[in-house]
Amino acid sequence: METTDHDIENAISERLKSLRARAGLTLDDLASRSGVSRAMISRVERAEASPTAALLARLSEALGLSLSAFFADDEPQSSPLSRRAEQKLWRDPHTGYLRRSVSPPGTPSRVDIVEVDFPAHARVSFPPREESRVMTQHVWLFEGVLEMIIGETVHRLQPGDCLYMDIGDAFDFHNPSDQPARYAVILDRGR
Repeated sequence: METTDHDIENAISERLKSLRARAGLTLDDLASRSGVSRAMISRVERAEASPTAALLARLSEALGLSLSAFFADDEPQSSPLSRRAEQKLWRDPHTGYLRRSVSPPGTPSRVDIVEVDFPAHARVSFPPREESRVMTQHVWLFEGVLEMIIGETVHRLQPGDCLYMDIGDAFDFHNPSDQPARYAVILDRGR
């Protein structure tokens, strides 16, 4: 079943409205917590804007969620097996990177696994996130070249390399090459 960008925007819109209501937050509350303008949040909730990965990460953080948890179903676990054809996909409208939620939804695991296809020359920047200090991640590169920039440190990953990091710090994903990169992010939501 092919999912269109419009379907994804509508799903993000409904999910954001639902999560904000569940948290008992107004648009102003979420704007204040996330640093995202009230107008932009409203546009996303009306499916009039496609949020970037960095913007979604900021909104998720303000809601007390990881980006993976934002995309996860609220339904109880139906199967411990996650079939590729049923895994949720999302494409960042700014960079074109494709994010696949690999982990079976609804499990009690603290670990989320995400596969990313990252276009040539793409860059995604994540600001520091104080509430994420308990979350860590491994970035495991399968194909291409990936630079992980954490503060002043640049880690250049080659296929097979794996970088462990605290996601509370500001960091960038950067593909400096003319070829796409493919990698997995293994996120641990608590130490």
